[in-house]
Amino acid sequence: MNLAKTGNINPVKNKKSRQGLMLFFVIFPFLLLSFLFSYLPLYGWIYAFYDFRPPLPLFQTPFVGLHWFQIMAYNKAQFSETIRVLENTFAISGLNILTSFLPVIFAVFMAEIKLDWAKKTVQVVTTLPHFISWVLVYSLAFSLFSVNNGVVNHILINIGFIKNPINWLASDSHTWLSMCVWSLWKGIGWGAIMYIAALASVDQEIYEAARVDGAGRFRMMWHISIPSILPTYFVLLLLTIANFLNNGMDQFYVFQNAINKTHIEVLDLYVYNVGMGMGSISMATAVSMFKSFVSVGLLFLVNGMSKLFRGETII
Repeated sequence: MNLAKTGNINPVKNKKSRQGLMLFFVIFPFLLLSFLFSYLPLYGWIYAFYDFRPPLPLFQTPFVGLHWFQIMAYNKAQFSETIRVLENTFAISGLNILTSFLPVIFAVFMAEIKLDWAKKTVQVVTTLPHFISWVLVYSLAFSLFSVNNGVVNHILINIGFIKNPINWLASDSHTWLSMCVWSLWKGIGWGAIMYIAALASVDQEIYEAARVDGAGRFRMMWHISIPSILPTYFVLLLLTIANFLNNGMDQFYVFQNAINKTHIEVLDLYVYNVGMGMGSISMATAVSMFKSFVSVGLLFLVNGMSKLFRGETII
């Protein structure tokens, strides 16, 4: 008896099941990597419930429960430190969000460059800084803005604009803004790649029709190019907001010094300084857990906003 004809087995459903199983095995290595590098290390959160003092093994140190979390909430000095670090984190991340439209504008102007060699040159020059480590970026900043041999001070003194060299890197003036500028310089080319790809998928007949109707280049940019990449921009913006507290440590670690530490110490750098500098690994773990919970909360908040305004969710 042919089971397919009797209706006991649906060939289409059976084929989809096999395809689904094959696709699962294709993505399984990536799931495994995610588990190994993202979820398995969460075992380290257990340090937040002990008064861990290396080199003693963890279970030979006192179990303190929620002691470190209570210090964060009720100790005035620690609470003020947490507020200061959160203020720096929110300020710098907020500036990054406020300037997130600049890669969009850069991508639109990049798409308007008609000479292929010029477009490729600009794209390579602006994308390369993304692959340069922050240590090399600081070396560049030091060669430009150092007090004794900095190029900027040398030029300003020679033209008579200043009499004495300025210690730009050791200044605490406009620290948030300067960090935002360095981050923008390093990432604007890389950030524009997604928008350039979105512009490449726009039907060229739309531009031709607009050109026939007498639209100029800037009008086509405003009415065709920018609206075409706005959906991509809003998705990336929502992901950036969800990742609000994760603004990294490398940049701020290499640029920090005793003078600007008050305003440059973001949450990730604070966790490192507490854990490695002060030796309080348990306290650093507690702060890192707090950051993770807030980040997850922001993710669900942004997901709700996306569903409310766009009708789609990001998770």
